[in-house]
Amino acid sequence: MDEDRQILDSLERDPVDVIERIASEFRAGFAEVDRIDRPAVAVFGSARIGEDHHAYGFAREVGRRFGERGWAVVTGGGGGVMEAANRGCKEGGGLSVGFNIVLPHEQEPNPYLDIEYTFDHFYVRKVCFVKPSEGFVIFPGGFGTLDELYEALTLIQTGKVLSFPVVLFGSDYWSEMVEWIRDELLADGMISPEDVELLHVTDDPEEAVQLVCRCYDDRCADSPAEPVKEDAQ
Repeated sequence: MDEDRQILDSLERDPVDVIERIASEFRAGFAEVDRIDRPAVAVFGSARIGEDHHAYGFAREVGRRFGERGWAVVTGGGGGVMEAANRGCKEGGGLSVGFNIVLPHEQEPNPYLDIEYTFDHFYVRKVCFVKPSEGFVIFPGGFGTLDELYEALTLIQTGKVLSFPVVLFGSDYWSEMVEWIRDELLADGMISPEDVELLHVTDDPEEAVQLVCRCYDDRCADSPAEPVKEDAQ
């Protein structure tokens, strides 16, 4: 946290050491991403819920269904929704990935991770969430979850990443926000109609998984096959 404050401090003109450490963390993070050997989905949601919360059960089910399809599930590596999705992924035989973060109130890695890495900087961690992901499933959460949601939407809207599905799980939690987006942002011309179409609201674990997998399958079908190299004579 001190390094983040240092680089954001307007009095610090040239924080060379901090920038070098951030670059080093990018390299280390990309090395961890390279270990993900299959399509992956990023799952976000609150760390503050327990096993008795309905979102935990649904996140575990979604993670399991992705695991059964041979996918990787990438989360923030902590508790709550993150733990549930990682747990379900392992139960389904998938690859469970947790990209944790050093926080003032320590967030312990959950025990269901095949690949685990703890970042110092949020912006490096965010890039490593997006880099391997073929879609995003967003469960109920607070500021951090909303941050990841709108970051994903902005990257898609501005063409920085491909147009991946953004699935909002839990209609009771998300519907009012989506209505506000339509009634205010769209009505006032702040966004385009196609921007609203980036969001998919569901209460069905299978639908959430299908939305992501179908988009990935369609993209693979549209991609030209690489030419087969002939053996050298």
